Amino acid sequence: MKRFSWLFLPLFLSACGEPSPRALGTLEWDRLTLPAPAAERITAIEVREGQAVHSGDVLVRLEASSTQSQLAAATAQQRRSDAALAELKAGPRREEIARARALLAAADAQRVDARAQYQRMALLVKQKLVAQAEVDRTRAAADNAEAQVSAAREALLELQRGTRVEQIAQGEASAQAAVAQTTAQRVLFDKLTLVAPRDGVIDNLPYRLGDQAPIGSSLVVMLAGSAPYARVYVPESLRQNVQVGHTAQVHVEGSKQVWSGTVRMIRSDPTFTPYYALTGQDVSRLSYLAEVQLTAEANQLPAGLPLWVEFTP
Repeated sequence: MKRFSWLFLPLFLSACGEPSPRALGTLEWDRLTLPAPAAERITAIEVREGQAVHSGDVLVRLEASSTQSQLAAATAQQRRSDAALAELKAGPRREEIARARALLAAADAQRVDARAQYQRMALLVKQKLVAQAEVDRTRAAADNAEAQVSAAREALLELQRGTRVEQIAQGEASAQAAVAQTTAQRVLFDKLTLVAPRDGVIDNLPYRLGDQAPIGSSLVVMLAGSAPYARVYVPESLRQNVQVGHTAQVHVEGSKQVWSGTVRMIRSDPTFTPYYALTGQDVSRLSYLAEVQLTAEANQLPAGLPLWVEFTP
């Protein structure tokens, strides 16, 4: 009898030994949050919590009257800037150049008349028939007429040379700014209708119909993806054997089925093991956060379930 007991002692000792190291954690889904793009009133909620949605489905609509008015104003400003740029590129009209030539001719005629008047007054002052003050006034008038001719000549030359390159560059910059402003307003207007970015399930709708949520607050929370993933903390003793792409066995609390998964991420920086994952000697040890993607067969599992993972060597 004693000899029989000694034969099974190694098996008994191995059965009573410490369990293999595990990575503990919880079951999670990819969580997407759709924030409020503007502080506008909610006018329609097209989904309910727990509803499955597809990419592109309308989820929530916000009041768009104010943003629509701003978009219309930005569009009008863009048309104005485009027209101003087209006018700069086209240059002066032929009628403007013709008018400048006519003004130059009129100024030249006045110059000739003022110069002749000054010459007559200069002869009269030598004969002492007029005062010197009259001569000075006619000379000033002649000089002024000469300046008017120069101004009219330069104005005509400016029109003939067309618009400056710097003015066209300014016009182009104004037009581009108007386009950018219109685009920004159009993007904001489109965002007032929240759509599902991916296939998933509506997890939470924090606000109700008629509420006016502040900018950036969560209007819709979605759980996305074809299957959940295990968010676990890998003990330091297992870290060197766990790499991205390795297979793993996932044991969900309350289920006898073992789910297969693949390591999709593991952090390089260690952290202290959280309280719910403390087991024995792991209390004072560091661990590494990792994510194990489950297969599509686990798509019915809810988030938040506790689990443990065993990594395949």
